[in-house]
Amino acid sequence: MSTKKQVLVSVVLVAVAGAVVALVALGGSGGSADGGRQGHDHAASSEGAGDERSSVRLDAAAAHRIGVRYAIAERKVLDRTVRTVGTVTYDETRITDVNPKIEGWIERLYIDFTGAPVRRGQPLLTLYSPMLVSAQEELILARRLFDETSADPQSRAAERARQLLEATRRRLAYWDIPAGEIRRIEEAGTPTKTLTLISPASGIVVEKSVFAGAQIGPGMNLYRIADLSTVWVDGEVFEKDLGLVREDQPARVTVQAYPGETFRGTVAYVYPTVSVEARTGRVRVELANPGLRLKPGMYAEVELEIPSGGARLVVPRGAIHATGERSWVFLQTSEGTLVAREVTTGLVAGGEIEILAGLEEGDSVVASANFLIDAESSMGSAIDAMPGMDMEGD
Repeated sequence: MSTKKQVLVSVVLVAVAGAVVALVALGGSGGSADGGRQGHDHAASSEGAGDERSSVRLDAAAAHRIGVRYAIAERKVLDRTVRTVGTVTYDETRITDVNPKIEGWIERLYIDFTGAPVRRGQPLLTLYSPMLVSAQEELILARRLFDETSADPQSRAAERARQLLEATRRRLAYWDIPAGEIRRIEEAGTPTKTLTLISPASGIVVEKSVFAGAQIGPGMNLYRIADLSTVWVDGEVFEKDLGLVREDQPARVTVQAYPGETFRGTVAYVYPTVSVEARTGRVRVELANPGLRLKPGMYAEVELEIPSGGARLVVPRGAIHATGERSWVFLQTSEGTLVAREVTTGLVAGGEIEILAGLEEGDSVVASANFLIDAESSMGSAIDAMPGMDMEGD
């Protein structure tokens, strides 16, 4: 074929393809042309309602040539999976800050580095505070007075001594001095220069802002302790999928550190806001973390298992030909003719898509080569009918 004819063929192909797209968008009926292309017999009018396009008769040889496969519309339970990415983070309900309620100086640190594991009741540091020394002396005096008046427990003096002793004990307890330490001071009868502060929780020290010899004051954060036996994964779910996500749904989480391994958890919370820029909403997945293998900051991939709620009419996704505003399929009639039928689609799960309207259970549709059928049926006769087109070359 000469260069001039090749260019002319290309122009015709582009023009006819544009006409095909326009015809689909308008939902009109395509005309027929007898161009002599083997295997095609184009009907002159549409079958059925006005939402169907011109029919196409396709013999077995032509169907084989362009790779046509058929599928039956059937009812199935769609187990849809929403996939997203997220980050492993702390369980905020298991974080404890350690801060003093009095002023003093650090004499010794027992937990002296970030990342150290601690247990509830374990010593954290020893603290010297003039206020603590004075409180110890008051406790010792109150205990002596109580012992002196205990011979007559019903007397007014004994009652006042008991009340004073309890008040001095409470004062030290409010400063987080352990009960065992308070008993030791009472029994010894002499104050100590320093007192020990203990950990209020078990976990890992994730923040530390104090050093030996430092002066501290009330409200200063000394340690942050996180219990990592349970962690969260905060994921971002696209706005179109947020309506499918519910609390307590099962979730599967994978991380790059452990390829091929899956961690299972549940959706603990769906946040009530959406990012305006990304059009996504946050979803929190809660996971047990035995062995502390999942570490805050890890990148995670999340799969949320969404129950479909019953059987739905579905076809393969490849059967759907979308034109922007409309979707349609090639329906195989009882006479073997292929008719374009407009459909309304719903949920998508894997390789299948729900049909809300346009088909019935048991209908046979083309599952592949939809575009080739449409292109061949629309363009073939147009090209052959062009005068002066010699496809054999010069």
